Amino acid sequence: MLSLLSLVPIGLLCVGLGGAVPTVKSTRGVVSVDNMVLATFNLMEQYASAAYCKSNYNSPGDQIRCNDGTCALVQASNATSAIEYNSNLPTDVTGYVALDPSNKLIVVSFRGSASIQNWITNLDFGAVPTPLCTGCTVHRGFWQSWLDARSAVTAAVKQLSASHPTHKIVTTGHSLGGAIATLAAADLRNAGYQVASYSFGAPRVSSATLAEYITAQPGGNYRITHWNDPVPNIPPVLLGFAHVSPEYYINRPNGLAVRASDFRIYEGVVNLRGNAAWLVTDVLAHLWYFGAISITCAL
Repeated sequence: MLSLLSLVPIGLLCVGLGGAVPTVKSTRGVVSVDNMVLATFNLMEQYASAAYCKSNYNSPGDQIRCNDGTCALVQASNATSAIEYNSNLPTDVTGYVALDPSNKLIVVSFRGSASIQNWITNLDFGAVPTPLCTGCTVHRGFWQSWLDARSAVTAAVKQLSASHPTHKIVTTGHSLGGAIATLAAADLRNAGYQVASYSFGAPRVSSATLAEYITAQPGGNYRITHWNDPVPNIPPVLLGFAHVSPEYYINRPNGLAVRASDFRIYEGVVNLRGNAAWLVTDVLAHLWYFGAISITCAL
């Protein structure tokens, strides 16, 4: 089972790779996984991975790159950052907003846990009201992380979408970054933007009421989990937390290449199948999303 000690190394690592972005149509918010959708997931994961690399959160205006070559698809797209931000914010929320001219994307990416402030955020399980919807509550730490980044991110998205109106807006992140990306997408949608959200190994973010609300928003929610990754099981359902639906569960052990046929799709904001069905978890499953997560991304 999950322990706090087993989670500590997660924030020090980053994600691995592959894809391109098709236009997909969903039925009731659910998209079947074929090779084109898998390619999109690979690309989005590389953008999530790149948020761990210091060169992508302390040098705005440059090309998005990974020191260890783990975001080759992102580098091939010639994506450049419009803004980058990190530890001057109270929750140490870190990431970037980038323009991808090859895939016609505006990418909002958030880093997973990599500091003491991030871990304080993760463990701040209190539920607080949010203006995202009536009667909705949200994980206090994740919501504060989004609020810390909100003004800079929304200004960048506004500017880029005005100058590139045909570009698709996406949010992405791994672990803590995936939780923040989910809330960012919901808030940007309420502001009138069409946004697709991609998360990898994200924890639960909110009450069932808010999870249902985000699930019903247009744009697409792609909550991707892997094998017996422990992180999507926190905070626990017993504390009133739920996931955005659907879950795209990678039914394949660590260290193996992921195929489109390896996905199982489960609906429901309180879903005890897929990743949540595991009683014994393994932190290494959190470190394998389409490839191994490499610590060199943080160097």
